[in-house]
Amino acid sequence: MSAVIPGTSLAIHPERFPDPVDDLPANGVRKAVLAGGCFWCVEAVYLNLDGVLAVTSGYAGGDADHASYEAVCTGTTGHAEVVEIEYDSQAISYGQLLKVFFSVAHDPTQKDQQGNDRGPQYRSAIFYQSDEEKAVAQAYIHQLENAGAFTAPIVTTLEPLDAFYRAEDYHQNFAHHNPNQGYILHVAKPKVEKLAHAFPDLLKGD
Repeated sequence: MSAVIPGTSLAIHPERFPDPVDDLPANGVRKAVLAGGCFWCVEAVYLNLDGVLAVTSGYAGGDADHASYEAVCTGTTGHAEVVEIEYDSQAISYGQLLKVFFSVAHDPTQKDQQGNDRGPQYRSAIFYQSDEEKAVAQAYIHQLENAGAFTAPIVTTLEPLDAFYRAEDYHQNFAHHNPNQGYILHVAKPKVEKLAHAFPDLLKGD
């Protein structure tokens, strides 16, 4: 059975997304920083995962002076829209976060865009905080390529995290506060539904 990522024609097969062979060991509360297009949508996906304690929308890749929505939207700051995921590694692993990132949260075969959102601020990127994180991410990308998970090359970049800058308050938990906003209805909501269909075992309980 296959599904289609909203905003693209790329067919995705959940059964082709294995658990990562390489992963970080469980070691208390950790944070991961991922960029997959509009942070409203990525945040909405991760808030549903068991073991995820908090998700914060923000910016990474540029400097503090340009860490604002108005500046980042120009596409000239080096920043990407990102989410910082705080998670209990005893309940969900870094590798499982990556599995959701590649299979549900965004399309990693689109360079500097997601659907109609275009520019380097919407790039697919993993901002690693250690050599271990980088190695796990590299290994999983190779694993997905070998599994034939996508019909096009993965273009996700691996970038060192110099700093994470929290986005403006109105961006935080945007989908929850604005469920009827057009972008949320047509882009974020289908991704959340796809997550529930593909990986129900990863969801928070009622």
